[in-house]
Amino acid sequence: MRPTFRLLPLSLCIALALPATAADNEPEDFRLCPIRDSVPAFDDAQAPVGNADIRAAQPTDIEGDELEGQDERSTLVQGNVRLQRGDQFLGTDKLTFNSETGEYTAEGSVRYQDSGMRIVAKRAEGNQEADTHRITDLSYQLTERRGSGGADRIELKGDHGALIGATYSTCDPAQRVWELEADRIDIDTEEGLGVARGAKLRIGKVPVLYVPWFMFPVDDRRRTGLLYPSISMSSRNGFDWRQPIYFNLAPNYDATLYPRLMSERGVALGSEFRWLYPQGQGTVAGTFMPSDRLPENDPDRYQVRDANGNLVRDPNPPDENRGQFALNALHTLGSKWYAAANLGWVSDTHYLEDFSNSLYGVATYFIRSDVGAYGRGRNWEASITADHYQLSDYTLSEANLPFDRLPRAYAHWGQPFFDDLLEIGIDGEAVRFEHEVFDAGSRIDIKPYAAMSLEGAAWFVRPKVAWRYTGYDLEPGRARAIAVPRAAAALGIRAENLTDEQIRSFYDATPSRSVPISSLDMGVYFDRTAAIRGERYLQTLEPRLYYLRVPYEDQSDLPLFDTSPMTFSWGQLFRDNRYTGPDRQTDANQLTVALTSRLISEDDGRERLAASIGQIHYLDESRVTLDPAQAIAVERGRSAWVADLSVSPNDRWTINAAYQWDPKFRREDLAALRARYLFGDAGIVNIGYRYRRDLLEQVDFSFVYPFNRNWSFVGRYYYSLLERPDPVSPIEAGPLETIAGVQWESCCLAVRVLGRRYLRDRSGELNNSLQLEVELKGLGSAGQKAERVLRRAILGYDRDDLYLVPPSSVNRPGVDGTAAPSSDPTL
Repeated sequence: MRPTFRLLPLSLCIALALPATAADNEPEDFRLCPIRDSVPAFDDAQAPVGNADIRAAQPTDIEGDELEGQDERSTLVQGNVRLQRGDQFLGTDKLTFNSETGEYTAEGSVRYQDSGMRIVAKRAEGNQEADTHRITDLSYQLTERRGSGGADRIELKGDHGALIGATYSTCDPAQRVWELEADRIDIDTEEGLGVARGAKLRIGKVPVLYVPWFMFPVDDRRRTGLLYPSISMSSRNGFDWRQPIYFNLAPNYDATLYPRLMSERGVALGSEFRWLYPQGQGTVAGTFMPSDRLPENDPDRYQVRDANGNLVRDPNPPDENRGQFALNALHTLGSKWYAAANLGWVSDTHYLEDFSNSLYGVATYFIRSDVGAYGRGRNWEASITADHYQLSDYTLSEANLPFDRLPRAYAHWGQPFFDDLLEIGIDGEAVRFEHEVFDAGSRIDIKPYAAMSLEGAAWFVRPKVAWRYTGYDLEPGRARAIAVPRAAAALGIRAENLTDEQIRSFYDATPSRSVPISSLDMGVYFDRTAAIRGERYLQTLEPRLYYLRVPYEDQSDLPLFDTSPMTFSWGQLFRDNRYTGPDRQTDANQLTVALTSRLISEDDGRERLAASIGQIHYLDESRVTLDPAQAIAVERGRSAWVADLSVSPNDRWTINAAYQWDPKFRREDLAALRARYLFGDAGIVNIGYRYRRDLLEQVDFSFVYPFNRNWSFVGRYYYSLLERPDPVSPIEAGPLETIAGVQWESCCLAVRVLGRRYLRDRSGELNNSLQLEVELKGLGSAGQKAERVLRRAILGYDRDDLYLVPPSSVNRPGVDGTAAPSSDPTL
């Protein structure tokens, strides 16, 4: 029998009502939940086919043990009644339908399922023609997401519906640790809105929250209204309330206001505006605090070091009016070009420190703004950009800022020939430099090259030749600043005693450099089968040679705009320049000798060990330096040994180490060790040690130790061992961050308590905090975001983060690689 019968829209309200209040920013962890259904699967129903998007076009099949017509208009189907349409199924003991009036009644063991939920109820009745329905005494379970509950009844009429006496929870049906209840929930699916009345949140049997009325969305449409607030307490800010207000202005743009009250500091207003269109997107955000009382309440925090290294009060503390601004925008210009802008600004150099809660927010000393157009094709790429730097560190001056590049044009072209055997190309750059303090100039850098790639299954040879030309057009002050030390060094006269005529003899406003570069990179691969403790491995031996030849050319007359020495590492063994930027091209007659060996499991193909060691042999001394007074950059001889090691003896252990040993001075230049051990399904221990001569020496220990299914300890001890009694910039040994806490987690509830002591700012003072977070899984959390702190501090706290790099204190921590501030003043 295939009559035209619209199946009841029973899931209309339930699937979207109470669960709509849940926070879905991050996936919830329900591993501790038992495999138990509040509404078991129906034995007489087939698995849902398709989804709600296609069900309207599907016919409805009705089956039953007995079919009889009570009169000309009424039909009775009873005994294992089943209705199927697409992904929907309705089962009941007895179904009565009046074809003339459209009225129906389903009685006895009413069962409904679709692709998103299952329902059992005692009775369902309504009118198909009037599109009114009433379902009583029901229980439901969501299947697309975790959640279950019930209702005394559901009333539906067209696009409107109401749940009376409804409940919702993500907990085990046999143990409701928390449950959300509402006296009545009205749903308008046409408008996509719901209104809950008399909503109560219970922990166990204890009500902890009552909301007499609130409105919420029931679909993906954005709505103007209040978002979840952020509430915290701290000694610096006092009681801190931030209440986001969302404005749905149009389908392709919206805005959010962030009014914020800090009882110890005052009121601030943040805002964010977003837009989206076919060719691009963008965000503009800012914060303004008209009267910040922090400088008045705590004037001693604004300190700088004088020439003797003593802390003194900053003579230029920030004004009361403080703020920040950020713009990020992208626009496509055809299939190969796009334009981008990333702008940032802060009102004062103390801003990032005063509005952050850790050193991660103040690690940058400048804010970079840049705009540009970028293009990329099959064998080319190009860009024209401009960037500007704003000082954001009160301990430094404008002289410490990088040069602005206004503008910079860059292009690369590389064309392969003979089936990629040969590549001929060119890299080019033209830049105009500007600075607030120093005279600057312009630079052009051109580097044509030809490279071959000869390789087989077990060997490769890659010769490359290039020619590099760099030319400048310097402002008079910049040219003179370069000529003075050169003249003093050449004539043996102190700089202040030089005459103008002596300086002019070394003056050059258009210096240039032209130098050829040649290199040869080659290596072979050997492999054999090895057995270790009964396991079979493929062992490789990979020797590699890299020869670099660059003749010497005096470059002391060239300025330094954006060039600095590279950090010596494994990658530096195979580069053609030890300096970043074109202002210096190293001279070289050197040979790198390196060896790598690997153990690859034949069972699963995983690399269990990789060990590498290498060294540069300087056949001649290198004389190109950054400092004109330094005669030699690198003496003839050997570089430090560079060794890297990665070991994974099993799926639980991972060990990584790096080591540099300088044989000339018989000293360590670098040592780093990181070991990780996983135990159980959630336990982890991290041990780290980092040492770089004269820069840092740190130890880092962190762990998550679950001592049963529900309870676990968490902790971190991050300590600096380095002490440097420099009178101007002393460094003291001491803790950087200490965390100790305990967390309890069940199927649907988690509680985290953390004690944290951390270095908050550059003054070296430690800050103490106590954080409590209560998370109702599938609904949201209350308190400070302790889980966010733990995910940053303990690599592997969430197993999904095992292979992510933890946050680092770099110069440009922003989204686009800059320090552009976000719309959230807490950073």
